[in-house]
Amino acid sequence: MAAPLAVCTKEEQRAVIRFLWSEGVPGAEIHRWLSTQYGDSALPRRSVYEWIEKFKSGWTNATHEEGAGRPSTSTTDEKIQQAREMVLAKRQVAIDEVACSLQISHGTAYQIIHDKLSFHKLCARWVPRELTAEHKCKRVEICQHLLDCYNNEGEEFSSRIVTGDETLVHHYEPESKRQSTEWKHPGSPAKKKFKTQHSAGKVMLTVFWDSKGPTLEDYLQKGRTINSVRYSDLLANNLKPAVRTKCRGLLSKKVLLLHDNAHLHTASQTTETINHMGFEVLEHPSYSPDLAPSDYHLFGPLKNALRGRRFSTDKEVREAVHKWLRDQPKTFFLEGICKLVDCWTKCIEKEGDYVEK
Repeated sequence: MAAPLAVCTKEEQRAVIRFLWSEGVPGAEIHRWLSTQYGDSALPRRSVYEWIEKFKSGWTNATHEEGAGRPSTSTTDEKIQQAREMVLAKRQVAIDEVACSLQISHGTAYQIIHDKLSFHKLCARWVPRELTAEHKCKRVEICQHLLDCYNNEGEEFSSRIVTGDETLVHHYEPESKRQSTEWKHPGSPAKKKFKTQHSAGKVMLTVFWDSKGPTLEDYLQKGRTINSVRYSDLLANNLKPAVRTKCRGLLSKKVLLLHDNAHLHTASQTTETINHMGFEVLEHPSYSPDLAPSDYHLFGPLKNALRGRRFSTDKEVREAVHKWLRDQPKTFFLEGICKLVDCWTKCIEKEGDYVEK
């Protein structure tokens, strides 16, 4: 059934907003009433809140959107400077605190902070740990050495890199809040999303890849752990044959193996196996996932693609991972290796601090 007041003017709705606001009705409730009575002709929620702010700041005329009411005297140089000082003194200050302190409306405070001062709120980025001066110095030293190698050899250097790492893939990983967003009409009921957790079932994935694509996938079922013995066996009996088959000519050029400093990667047995294979290990600084291609380029997109999907067995997980890796264009893997040069450069420029994604 059509809304009873579907034929209306904006001025009529603004007058209703002013009346209901004066009665103390919340903005969300005002918008709900408008949607019920005016249907598709109802003003959007944002407009309702904007007009409430205008009426709060002294506007009395709902006929014209521009030029109505008294001229604003809130956005003065003095108010802007006071707002700047409040933000700099307390970076987490709320807009309502600024508005209350300066005796201006919420909308005016937001305009000053966001539009006039160009401040934007951002969440702090999680990093593995606080880097010491020694860590930063070592990161710069290693990045400079690798960058020098690349500058001397060019693409020949990056084409010899084979990188690998391990990660857990769950039978079920819930969708992120962003992934679950969907279009909603003002009259549609609000959708609820219940909190869920990772499934207990999981598979340990070890993957090696280079600029041309995946070289080797290995899966370890729940309850088993990967140690230096298994890792060494994987390198000698699986990775080297895979490189010989999928990366023809690379063994003769000498493989540059890039993995992080996990104990199983640096154990004496692993080191001995790598030397016997004729591979060269590229030095990797401690606590540096931002310099590991699998961490900054591969695992994130892989897990995002699997979020929300439920797998009953380890076999289904393996098939889904294998299909995703196989379906990626070759440019995806090339881009991941090429990003290394940018990461090394940025790390040096930031004097060893973490590189932003």
